[in-house]
Amino acid sequence: MSSLSLFNSLNRKKETFIPLVGKRVGMYVCGVTVYDKCHVGHARVMVVFDTIYRWLSFLGFDVTYVRNFTDVDDKIIQRAALAGMSTDELTSIMIDAFHQDMDALGCLRPNLEPRATTHMSDMIRMIETLITRDFAYVSETGDVLYAVRKFADYGLLSGKNIDDLESGSRVDVDQHKRDPLDFVLWKPAKEGEPFWDSPWGKGRPGWHIECSAMSCKHLGASFDIHGGGMDLKFPHHENEIAQARAANDGLFAKYWLHNGFVNINAEKMSKSLGNFFTISEVLEKYHPEVLRMFILGTHYRSPLDFSDAALDEAETSLNRLYETKRKLSQNFANGELPAAFVQAMNDDFNTADALSVMFEVCRDLNKSLDTGADVSALAESFTAMCDMLVLVQQDANAWFQGDADDASVIEALILQRTTAKSERDFALADSIRNELLAKGIVLEDTPDGTLWKKV
Repeated sequence: MSSLSLFNSLNRKKETFIPLVGKRVGMYVCGVTVYDKCHVGHARVMVVFDTIYRWLSFLGFDVTYVRNFTDVDDKIIQRAALAGMSTDELTSIMIDAFHQDMDALGCLRPNLEPRATTHMSDMIRMIETLITRDFAYVSETGDVLYAVRKFADYGLLSGKNIDDLESGSRVDVDQHKRDPLDFVLWKPAKEGEPFWDSPWGKGRPGWHIECSAMSCKHLGASFDIHGGGMDLKFPHHENEIAQARAANDGLFAKYWLHNGFVNINAEKMSKSLGNFFTISEVLEKYHPEVLRMFILGTHYRSPLDFSDAALDEAETSLNRLYETKRKLSQNFANGELPAAFVQAMNDDFNTADALSVMFEVCRDLNKSLDTGADVSALAESFTAMCDMLVLVQQDANAWFQGDADDASVIEALILQRTTAKSERDFALADSIRNELLAKGIVLEDTPDGTLWKKV
């Protein structure tokens, strides 16, 4: 089995993956801000890192997977006020909705799902350390700010030059900041907002400090993988590095993985642009496996263009795999993954190439089924690949037949047609086929009997 290589955003190159400690792997992925339901862009992050988690585990690594919830921020406070409920009530509802979406998409739960509101003491301790080490200061307004120019490696991840950032006015100018680039670690609470006691008075954390504190709390000052969407690279992940390294003297994350955007009409899908589709909206029309197939069909670092046509194409591809599964006379246990599949996944988790291997095996399997050859080895490899990517997990007949309330009527007509054919009444047999076709039922005659599906 070849070694795993991955593209490290920190060094902007592909590297052989070598964990910091033996076969143990710590992986932190930035989760969602739970003020609304998740959209397809969120689905991509979760499916991508679920696949990475599964593959690392398959390779024999002992993975501790941590993914956070941001459960306090301006959007949450505003949305809760509009809904006439507390922030805790809103975030609990949205976290439940998130889990429903992820469960539907076949994503495993991480080992830990820390919430920002349960880690205030960890954030406060990190901020105190940053102040003590002169990387942070308290402004006249009571905000605690990170002094960006104190951290020599600022811009290491994003490749941005600190002087260009300031001259380009990419951040809000605040007269109470020592430098326009400085960002908030802790801010005083406004009236009616949730707050926590701190050495700087009642307040709540800035966004960036959450992930630095929670990742280091659960994985240590140095861990293996930090991941998230490309949109988080700057400023969020850049600021995480600045905070964590200044406070802990550790490496923080050795490897940084970022998935590409989901685009609609060449624009990134986002709630701020209003061009998003929630996962639940998509799943009203498409099976969750179709959305997962759509996501895995493109390499995780490449842009992904969302459209009904793209989902229809993913569904058609998935149907081909289910057609093969339906032809098998029995369920097969997992066999060995093909070497080409392993090579694809070990090459920076290239699920697009891995799927190509699946379809090659699918073609070989169909040929063997047609000739009556032994299909055991191919079928076991096919099953192993399906299980690894969490595809083709449904009963094949049920996949095509759907929730047909009239299934018994259809089966009775098929039996009547079979009898008519045996009695050489081909006119009746053809009329039954045409009757079913008019209802969207397609028949396929096989050596093992007649199969049907809804189209």
